[in-house]
Amino acid sequence: MGRLSLKLHPEKTRIVELGLGKEGFVFLGCYLRIVLSHFKGREYLFRWPAPRAMSRIPRVRELTDRRRWAGMQDIRQVIEELNPVLRGWGNYFRTGNASWKFQQVDRYVNQRLVRLLRHVRGWRRRPFSLWEWTPARFVTEFRLHRLVGTIRFPGLANAS
Repeated sequence: MGRLSLKLHPEKTRIVELGLGKEGFVFLGCYLRIVLSHFKGREYLFRWPAPRAMSRIPRVRELTDRRRWAGMQDIRQVIEELNPVLRGWGNYFRTGNASWKFQQVDRYVNQRLVRLLRHVRGWRRRPFSLWEWTPARFVTEFRLHRLVGTIRFPGLANAS
């Protein structure tokens, strides 16, 4: 390591005992932990986005800020900017066991879009129906990228 001019960070470097019921560890934005599979009852190394990666759900809050979109004409403008960010973040974390985390992100994005619509369209001035703005409508009509359903497990592509 000295020959390569690499140094271990004392706060980030530690030995972790992996096993069922033991703590996991964070590596490259992913939380890794041995978990008992619900389906087969066997132990597997599961991987999902780390809490820090989830707290930085890539700029969704910034991209859906109502001050930024004060003169918005159509929600498609927002979704156009949001989709590449969601697609990139989802592609990074999609090879793992992140379905629950992906559901959380999808729900958060939906809430932010509805909140943006509610404020831009004038919640106080005229009636605004939440039932009009379902997650399915954002996906089908406005082409919002959904993370749920995009997970791919490594090795399954070549399985017969």
